[in-house]
Amino acid sequence: MSTYGFLTTHHPFEVKTHKLKMVPKQSFLQVPKTHFRRWACSVTPKSNTQSPLREVFSSEPKQPSYQKLDRVVCKFGGSSLADAGRLKEVGKLVRMQLEKTQRYPVVVLSAMGTTTNELLQAGELALKEGIVDISSIRKRAYQACEELHLSKEDLVDPLLTTLDQLLLGIKFIKELSPRTKDYLVSFGERLSVRIFAAYLRQSEGLPTEPFDAFDLGFVTNSHFTNADLLEESFSRIRDCFERLVQQHTLAVVTGFIAKDKQGNITTLGRGGSDLTAAALGAALGCSEVQVWKDVDGILSTDPRIVSDAIPVPFVTFQEAFEMAYFGAKVLHPIAMQPAMRHNIPIRVKNSYNPEHPGTVIKSRREHPSENPVTAISLKRKCHLVDIESTRMLGAHGFLAELFKVFGERRVSIDVIATSEVSVSLTLDPKAFDTRDKEELEVELSKIASVQFSGEKAIISLVSNVSRSTEILARAMQVLWKENIDVEMISQGASKFNISFIVEDTHADAAVRALHGEFFRHS
Repeated sequence: MSTYGFLTTHHPFEVKTHKLKMVPKQSFLQVPKTHFRRWACSVTPKSNTQSPLREVFSSEPKQPSYQKLDRVVCKFGGSSLADAGRLKEVGKLVRMQLEKTQRYPVVVLSAMGTTTNELLQAGELALKEGIVDISSIRKRAYQACEELHLSKEDLVDPLLTTLDQLLLGIKFIKELSPRTKDYLVSFGERLSVRIFAAYLRQSEGLPTEPFDAFDLGFVTNSHFTNADLLEESFSRIRDCFERLVQQHTLAVVTGFIAKDKQGNITTLGRGGSDLTAAALGAALGCSEVQVWKDVDGILSTDPRIVSDAIPVPFVTFQEAFEMAYFGAKVLHPIAMQPAMRHNIPIRVKNSYNPEHPGTVIKSRREHPSENPVTAISLKRKCHLVDIESTRMLGAHGFLAELFKVFGERRVSIDVIATSEVSVSLTLDPKAFDTRDKEELEVELSKIASVQFSGEKAIISLVSNVSRSTEILARAMQVLWKENIDVEMISQGASKFNISFIVEDTHADAAVRALHGEFFRHS
């Protein structure tokens, strides 16, 4: 494709294009008698505290009090930025966005490719073996600069020199604290925005500047490696962008990183770059936050299990939260919070297939879905705990004592079911180990008899609550035909999911059978 021409502008977010060329396109069944042990009607996301999203879900989305611009935030992940070729493609996507909206988008970038993992490995190597080696990081940055005809001496050498000095400090001091680790991994995003902004400025003629998010108002607490964005960030972001508007700048912003009030670099944990994008969209009143990945939006289930999994065109924030919590590769719930609160749609798109519309996440459905099930999520390797006490179950304070045990050890509970004489629940495998099991057995045995069983899987049908009877009937029929025993059933308190507990060895077969039942006509 030939060059794209040039741009002229009279307003910082109004763009007139000249000679701009588009990128080329690339039956309701009777419920049988099946085996299950427990029924319930609630899901408890955390054992010790109320879900931080509960308040968000229970209230109406806030409407922005400032003027909404026809402007979007475009976030690109590491796989979309793997090398110079991918950076060029992302540049085309930014161009396409300019033509569609006639506004400068705000671009948010992760680190290029596997840079974050390489930085962490470099830190461990310096700490444990006293070796300072950033050859893979330097090679990726240099190759990108050379292929994009950029000056590596001006763009990346200053950061790489500082990175070398940091690793030397780790080597001699023999310390790699969470605070130092956050500083270390920040070099990935800081390198990527400088390279990409220079490419847009030099090759595309756009008035582009790289910005570290902490210079645009992002401030967090000091929980290093998993910091929380503070509420004051939103007004600070608006103030910073008011100054940027006067400078006629297309901002390319680091995802994932911020600073605490003491000036230390922090990282936002899992989904941190998505949170950066959502926070920008909410603070600036953008019309949409686009998250560009390497799949065609949110899929109906894990494509590694079901090869013909299909993209889901629309989900609500509540549905997306349920999918993410129970194992789906969706945006992290925390990353969606700013967009939910300010009623900003999020669109998940594929940077390798930009013509696909992707999946839109919004506050509510405009039209009811014909399919009662939106998607199927799977969470593996869970632990099932059976707690039985004929003496204390009906007694005042029994459940309070029970959850106190889990809360004091910060062990998360996924699904819970109660009967007249017993409580059964599943534990999050990521927050549970052998030591936790031993301590829990000791403490729980003081008030009840306890039995642990591992290797369980939670299969969640994110679904239409008004059709739950139909969903249960069809699901149980399918699992009965596959001779899969259901050990526990729960309908979430949010009413957006129905979960089944099965043996982990049966999980793949169960997901395939359920997907065939609910998505065969899609």
